[in-house]
Amino acid sequence: MSNGRAISTSVEPDIGSTSIMKDFLALIKIGIVNSNLITTFTGLFLAFQFTGTSFIGNLDLLFYGLFGTGLIIAGSAALNNLIDRDIDPIMSRTKSRPTVTGRFTAPAVLALAFTFIILGEVMLFAASPAAGLWGLAGVFSYVVLYSMWSKRKHVSNTVVGSISGAIPPLIGWAAVEPSLGMGAWALFLIMFAWQPPHFYALAMRRTEEYRAANIPMLPVVKGFERTKKSILGWVLLLFPLPFLLQELGIIFIVLATVLNIGWLYLSIKGFKVKDDLKWATSMFIFSLNYMTILFVAMIIFSIFI
Repeated sequence: MSNGRAISTSVEPDIGSTSIMKDFLALIKIGIVNSNLITTFTGLFLAFQFTGTSFIGNLDLLFYGLFGTGLIIAGSAALNNLIDRDIDPIMSRTKSRPTVTGRFTAPAVLALAFTFIILGEVMLFAASPAAGLWGLAGVFSYVVLYSMWSKRKHVSNTVVGSISGAIPPLIGWAAVEPSLGMGAWALFLIMFAWQPPHFYALAMRRTEEYRAANIPMLPVVKGFERTKKSILGWVLLLFPLPFLLQELGIIFIVLATVLNIGWLYLSIKGFKVKDDLKWATSMFIFSLNYMTILFVAMIIFSIFI
């Protein structure tokens, strides 16, 4: 009996700690934080390469830029969870969020979110005033323009939300080159155009849940055919954007064009498929691979410019 109690007391805290950590990571949307840090790092790294600034000699900018961006995204995501706690129980992918289950109370979430945002902004302003200001723009566009305003009112909510998703590479670039070069705006435009087809595909898979939550996503309001046309239009918009990064070389442009052709082929194929949800899933997966390959390629090819 004594051995059993000893084992029990040693294991239970670990289980509790694991659960708390899982809830914390869900609260700050760690997946979104990580994906945005990839684009932030790309902006930082390309700015170093394009401007001829020493990477090793400016590791403080890398630290402030990445950690500052990570903190403001985590804080903004926590606020988004708090704002959406009334509709999240309706959707299967969000019903287990800690703001729904009560594992994190509203005052605790507010305290954590604002602490993260303030600390993140201090770091970003330490990198450069421009990085700090772009960080504030990202927080405002995600929390106010998207979460509090457009998400529940306008079918254009995805496009509005794409503004905040396109800002992280600008933050990273501004940490190194506050004036922002053409490369920075190329990254912004690529991220901005990539997000609607990515999230429209996700919305198609979750259409009934969004309908139940009364969220006016494009597939809910306009239907699948209209959504497919919008996806096609945004994918076409991506085609000229890699040419804004000609410094990365012809091989990069060819790779980006091949990726765009692949996405275009899938987009056109969507008008003939019988299983819309299966097609939407393939589009969603392709979009994730597209962004990963494209941004990793940017980093690799920038080394050789």
